[in-house]
Amino acid sequence: MEGFLYFIGIVVVIVIAYGIRIVNQYERGVVFRLGRVRKDVVQPGLRVIIPVIDQMRKVAMRTITLPIETQKIITKDNVSIDVAAVAYYQIVDPIKSIVEIENVVSATYQIAQTTVRNVVGQTTLDHVLSETTALNEKVKAILDQATEKWGIYVSNVELKDIQLPDSMQRAMAKEAEAEREKRAKIIAAEGEALSAAKLGEAADTIAAHPIALQLRNLQVLSEIAVEKNSTIIFPSQFMDTVDSVKKFMQKEKP
Repeated sequence: MEGFLYFIGIVVVIVIAYGIRIVNQYERGVVFRLGRVRKDVVQPGLRVIIPVIDQMRKVAMRTITLPIETQKIITKDNVSIDVAAVAYYQIVDPIKSIVEIENVVSATYQIAQTTVRNVVGQTTLDHVLSETTALNEKVKAILDQATEKWGIYVSNVELKDIQLPDSMQRAMAKEAEAEREKRAKIIAAEGEALSAAKLGEAADTIAAHPIALQLRNLQVLSEIAVEKNSTIIFPSQFMDTVDSVKKFMQKEKP
């Protein structure tokens, strides 16, 4: 009798041990009782289920990083580019992620890859390069809507690598160089226009005051004289200039 009770005790301990489950903080448990899902999701902690009758599947609730491998895509303007992306998602409904889809990770990857290819393929190359943020939001919205029935929330999608053909890179480099040259020529032309306007104003001033030209000659000679290795030759007209300046100064004296 004692041996039988001992055997029964061991069986009870084994059954209880088999029915004990530990659910981590980042997990949730989905219990199937006789093949049917219980509506209550098992929360973190030490939990007990009925052996044989109940089966528990744990679902990770943390954000998952899903790399989307590089794929060749033809844009709307017929340019072939290589695009890689990354998506961030998490399971918000553990029951749907198990019941509604067989392999939620694989399914999410496949639909993410297809969505990136479709969105980029409907866009021109210039838009892909300049409006990456808008494309990210568009892919995220489509992907989030498609995976909602699987209990998934897509938090972010990023196009992280866009590779252009070598011929296209050279063409874009030439275009950028031509654009810089155009801007440089425009700036130089604007500078010439301003300079010509100022010279015109100076000519008008000198024409109105002839003595100003003579004073300007003296200023130029003074600047030249700063260099000690310079030799200055005074033309005969310069003496007339000096006399004109003297007469002008005498007239200006009170």
